[in-house]
Amino acid sequence: MKFTIYQESRPGKRANNEDRLAHCYSRDALLMVVADGMGGHYYGEVAAQIAVQVLIESFQREATPGISDPFLFLQKSMNNAHRAIIDFTDAHNLKDSPRTTCVACIVQHNIAYWAHAGDSRLYLMRDGKVLTHTRDHSRVQLLKDQGVINAAQAAVHPERNKVYSCLGGRLTPEIEFSRKTPLEAGDVLALCTDGLWGVLPGEMMAVALKSDNLMQAVPMLLGRADIRGGPNADNLSILVVRWEDSYIEEGATATSTVSTQTMSRDTITTRLDEFGRNPNFKTELSEEEIERAIEEIRSTIQKYSK
Repeated sequence: MKFTIYQESRPGKRANNEDRLAHCYSRDALLMVVADGMGGHYYGEVAAQIAVQVLIESFQREATPGISDPFLFLQKSMNNAHRAIIDFTDAHNLKDSPRTTCVACIVQHNIAYWAHAGDSRLYLMRDGKVLTHTRDHSRVQLLKDQGVINAAQAAVHPERNKVYSCLGGRLTPEIEFSRKTPLEAGDVLALCTDGLWGVLPGEMMAVALKSDNLMQAVPMLLGRADIRGGPNADNLSILVVRWEDSYIEEGATATSTVSTQTMSRDTITTRLDEFGRNPNFKTELSEEEIERAIEEIRSTIQKYSK
């Protein structure tokens, strides 16, 4: 595999950053995950952290070096994450379960497989245009589908942040799967939370991400979204991969390019920020509370890490 990948998250104007994102790759497979937590105190952050950790740790166990059934992997891992969040709720006697959206994608043998619950999105872009994106599991999307409101009305609808499917909560999540989608060299996959796509049209993102240097394009895109979000800008998170078919020439600027050709079968590379340790994931928790949360998350997902 050969790809260029970059991820970044910003708090926007919110006190806490409840978004989480991570990626992980073996010699033959790449996993990307984005989650947007919902819940009081720091529990939305915990739900999102549990979701990405369950998927990443599942990948670390099962990518040998490929995933035998990517769709089954996504279904099983997302349902395990859902159950782990409920276990956390029960263990802490919470009145209301924290919840999180989740969108995850596996790329293997030049084919993309993705799944989502909620309104965090995946975009597939080619030549600066959006080929497709996930359909939001939201009240507003249902109204759009029924022809009750149009896109402009949906953008300012008072219930635009309400989702009917997520991980956590007492309802079984509705997990929607893509088709097996072959990728061409130069294709871009972008996974992002609603803080980004809610203020920047997909077409604008596709043009910006056509740039050869994702390490420059992504921060510029987030900066633009932060300004557009105004004084109430939500958390902003995006994970972008450009699929490649040849090595970048020496001296090129896209320094986030990865080639797995020389990786051994049993090697896994992971980018997953520990809870409370990344300044981009802004939190008002004390050091003691962060340490306790890390231990609680680890304890919660331990039985799903076998």
